Amino acid sequence: MKTYLKKFGVNFELYLGAFFLTITSIIVIVNVFTRYFLNFTYHWGEEIAVGAFVWVIFLGFANAFKTRALIGVEVLTNLVPEKGQPILIFVTSLVVFVLSSTMLYLSYLYVVGSTKITAALELSYKYIYVSMIFSFALITIYSLYFLVQSFRKIFFKKDVRIEVDPELMKGEVRR
Repeated sequence: MKTYLKKFGVNFELYLGAFFLTITSIIVIVNVFTRYFLNFTYHWGEEIAVGAFVWVIFLGFANAFKTRALIGVEVLTNLVPEKGQPILIFVTSLVVFVLSSTMLYLSYLYVVGSTKITAALELSYKYIYVSMIFSFALITIYSLYFLVQSFRKIFFKKDVRIEVDPELMKGEVRR
């Protein structure tokens, strides 16, 4: 049970994303079925499906950064010799930290200032937009972790893992 909770904690973006993807899929399937076979649709279904899918995208982005599955960064890292990789990881983590912190702040301002509501349910779009804040907060935390780990590896010559615990991430892309 303890390992399951630990694994859930490490992969919670994937579990949360899977939940939202399930909601999206079920609502879309039900709406397609009702449209073609029963000649009506749930007008609120599209709003919920789109909102849930936005959550899937932002959670997937955060997890892809955490597991080093972003192709552009990985290709660049693999082009550098192994001794230079911690320096490159340090620089890219620093850049991502600055960018994600900025995006976190800007997305917070955007969500706070949002007054838009959905057409059918008349719910605030803040429930959808908060996915940006959540995602950029996670990316900021992960980039800070990678920054500290690469700093330790470069300047203190400590043989540290610049990744999340691989035992908990079975079946996922990792370095």
